[in-house]
Amino acid sequence: MLLVFAFGAALWGFGAVMKVPKRARWNIIGLLYVGVLALHVALPFGHPLRMATGERPEGWLILGGGAALVFLYRYGLQRLRGRAQQAQSTPVQKGTFSHTELNRYARHIALREVGGAGQKALKGARVLVVGAGGLGAPVLQYLAAAGVGTIGVVDDDVVENTNLQRQVIHTDARIGMPKVFSAQAAMQAQNPFVTVRPYHRRLSADIVDELMVEYDLVIDGTDNFDTRYLVNAAAMRAGLPLISGALTQWEGQVSVFDPAQGAPCYACIFPHAPSPELAPSCAEAGVIAPLPGVVGSMMALEAVKLITGAGAPLRGEMVIYDALYGESRKITLKRRVDCTTCGAGVATG
Repeated sequence: MLLVFAFGAALWGFGAVMKVPKRARWNIIGLLYVGVLALHVALPFGHPLRMATGERPEGWLILGGGAALVFLYRYGLQRLRGRAQQAQSTPVQKGTFSHTELNRYARHIALREVGGAGQKALKGARVLVVGAGGLGAPVLQYLAAAGVGTIGVVDDDVVENTNLQRQVIHTDARIGMPKVFSAQAAMQAQNPFVTVRPYHRRLSADIVDELMVEYDLVIDGTDNFDTRYLVNAAAMRAGLPLISGALTQWEGQVSVFDPAQGAPCYACIFPHAPSPELAPSCAEAGVIAPLPGVVGSMMALEAVKLITGAGAPLRGEMVIYDALYGESRKITLKRRVDCTTCGAGVATG
């Protein structure tokens, strides 16, 4: 038997040197074992090969039986572990929490202003995010991390190399992929308990109203005024609060526009789009990398406050953040009765 063990060890070592996969090496050892048993069956007692390989087959049969028991035990243990991990990672019915979710959101639940009721509200919430770029990236990441149950994301763009300096939800490996699918992959990898609805298309007037009715809250992280006015008007018609953010170079701003609750809408504050030379794009004016993360995180925080009822959302207020000098200020915003979007005589949903 020692001769067979030595030969088997040599085969294993040679396979390791040649980088043969372990499974293949075990198959070779198995063939060696079957060959030894075949020798004991085919050759008469006293044959030199039988004498050199243990003389009698009983020892090999006991060894094979023991190896089979070990294999079955390990296989069964792996199956049980796999089922346990699947049970932990599989989302449960909407409105209820698995043990894994309760552990995941424990820091939220410990907050007096959120608690279990607030986390349940987050799980049941439906939030539409327009734009998966600089502002959309941190918004989407934190909404998913916070446990917002259904998150829609609209964007017609694809990931480009120039995006990666600030749009941290995307990666170099996903250059060329539509941003909504890149964001979906990152969000579901971070939190498999949320549902992500990607809409790879430009938001247009023919679909915006139909889309809005499926959500409770809208977040606008776009960088063009046409889409901002479109989203603002649709949110007003649907009676949904709109969280809006904007940034350029070193400065950003955040506000909650909610005419249904008496706050102004976006068009109350910006009735007309500025001329292009007064509001250059990020590609033209530049933007410091962490700024979208700061402003986008503030937008996500406003969403969590609105959903859970915690604190005082920025309705009728705007926070302006100057990153270059580390300063922020808050200004009061008032609704205009002559606003063509939400003013007197205009239905508010």
